[in-house]
Amino acid sequence: MARWGMVFDLKRCIGCNACVVACKTENMLPEDVFFTRTFVAESGQFPNVKRTYIPTLCNHCEDAPCEKVCPSGATYTRGDGIVMVDQNKCIGCSACAVACPYDNRSQLTKEKLEGSYFGAGDLKAFEADREERWVAGTVTKCDFCSRRIDKAMQPACVVACPTEARIFGDLDDAASAPSKLIRQRNGRPPLPEKNTRPKVFYVD
Repeated sequence: MARWGMVFDLKRCIGCNACVVACKTENMLPEDVFFTRTFVAESGQFPNVKRTYIPTLCNHCEDAPCEKVCPSGATYTRGDGIVMVDQNKCIGCSACAVACPYDNRSQLTKEKLEGSYFGAGDLKAFEADREERWVAGTVTKCDFCSRRIDKAMQPACVVACPTEARIFGDLDDAASAPSKLIRQRNGRPPLPEKNTRPKVFYVD
């Protein structure tokens, strides 16, 4: 079985946020809920100023702190390494959000779900093609677009990226695109000192 992971190429990311829009559309996310975000870092002094765009999402850690602290078993890791949340088991305690060192969890309040992009009460219509519905009071996050992966498709953010700055594939396959990038360009995980062993890496 594959062990899915992603590499962000910081030299390619242009900060267009196409990934953010694709993610929100694919996952039917309320207005102020984001599974992926792009931060901006500036360095240097005028006129020699450099801007770097830094994409982020759930890192699907091998040793996931969120899974360890979940009291209901709602957070679990699939056989392919994707860290999931079962909304039917989530009790909304937010222990996972506190434990995540990357701040990549969002709580779905009733207010957030009722105030979708299409007006109060219209989120269910927007969710018509989803197999499941968001549940108020639960905590959620990126799942690498697991529905798409199960259909042999790439995550929505990867497909939408116009510069191919997001590279997704099997980390256990030495010939896969992300594995090659990690080896050839010294790919590094975020906050390695946390010892969570993320399946997301950065190259520059």
